[in-house]
Amino acid sequence: MFYRETGQFKTSYETDGQILPIRQDRNMLFATMAVALVALPFVASPYMLSAILIPFLIFSLAALGLNILTGYAGQLSLGTAAFMAVGAFASYNFVLRIPGIPILLAFVLGGLCAALVGIAFGLPSLRIRGFYLAAATLATQFFVVWCLTKIGWLTNYSSSGVITAQKIEILGFAFDTPATKYVLVLLVVAVMALLAKNMVRSNVGRSWMAVRDMDVAAEVIGFRLMRTKLLAFAVSSFYCGVAGALYAFAYLGTVEPEAYNLELSFRILFMIIIGGVGSILGCFLGAAFIVLLPVFLNILAHSLALPTSVASNLELMVFGALIIFFLIVEPHGLARLWQIGKEKLRLWPFPH
Repeated sequence: MFYRETGQFKTSYETDGQILPIRQDRNMLFATMAVALVALPFVASPYMLSAILIPFLIFSLAALGLNILTGYAGQLSLGTAAFMAVGAFASYNFVLRIPGIPILLAFVLGGLCAALVGIAFGLPSLRIRGFYLAAATLATQFFVVWCLTKIGWLTNYSSSGVITAQKIEILGFAFDTPATKYVLVLLVVAVMALLAKNMVRSNVGRSWMAVRDMDVAAEVIGFRLMRTKLLAFAVSSFYCGVAGALYAFAYLGTVEPEAYNLELSFRILFMIIIGGVGSILGCFLGAAFIVLLPVFLNILAHSLALPTSVASNLELMVFGALIIFFLIVEPHGLARLWQIGKEKLRLWPFPH
């Protein structure tokens, strides 16, 4: 960054009294992306790609969308799965009813449809806040699922309501294997994560954080509350809509309303609570934790020969305990613990 006062370029920015290196952060991000793009498709098994890595990336994108709304703009939402469903069904209908449309363009249009729905249901945020707003977004979840179930045109009049998603094909190349789907999802998530990272550092992100901290003061100093809040709902819903389209086309292979139930909304909410509210890195850490935790708990239950009744409820009990733990002990989640660990390792073994 260029500082006009000193006439010098700086490679770091200051936040909360700490100097964080921008160039080092970006280099680490690009190195991680390169390793994930080049190495993992050849090293990981098809099961690991399709059952762990692909849902991890998709949930990270959905958590990123929710974190923009809740973590940066301070607007509670319990309708994340509904916006994902809008993006998935809109993308399916665009591909179905517009012959020859590029699949990536269908994903973008599906995200725009989700953004429009987000703006419509974000209007109550101008008058209500907190748990009342959360209840209003919860109504979005039930209303969208009801529409997808009752309006036959959206599901192409399918009798079962379960529709096979179209194949992903870009420039004549079919993404039909776990490795190719993983590469596609990784590229989409990486681009959108970089856009979000730059967005929250821009004037738009500062306006969101000003409204989050104190909306009355933000309005006094010149921020437009209506524009700022509705923009946060639109951007958040767009991210969730694209994540929903990837969830249907690259992971499930089907487009069905029951896949976007209330449990999915709470699961994504748990990701940003555990990973860190108001942190882009926390979205990925929380998604990795939520995706990998059931795998480890399943292995633990089998190794300890736990009864089926205990093993089936173990995941819910652990989730509840972890949420209480992070809310009390470390509200900033795994992202803050990661930052503390890096600071200690930077000083080790000479802490003084």
